[in-house]
Amino acid sequence: MNLNLRNAILNNISGNNQEQIEATIQDAIQSGEEKMLPGLGVLFELYWENANEEDKKEVLETLESHVQNMNQ
Repeated sequence: MNLNLRNAILNNISGNNQEQIEATIQDAIQSGEEKMLPGLGVLFELYWENANEEDKKEVLETLESHVQNMNQ
């Protein structure tokens, strides 16, 4: 069986509204299950591919700050 996980995730969330997407993100984070990480990755990929340079820079600054604070 040839399963394309990215396409399966995209098919699963296609047509979702903002509230449904937020619920998906919150559920993935709150559950803490690693099996949810690919879905978050696909959502982030969608965001990244459509973000302008300013938005990308803001995300990178936020991530950098939080990653650095994890080590303190």
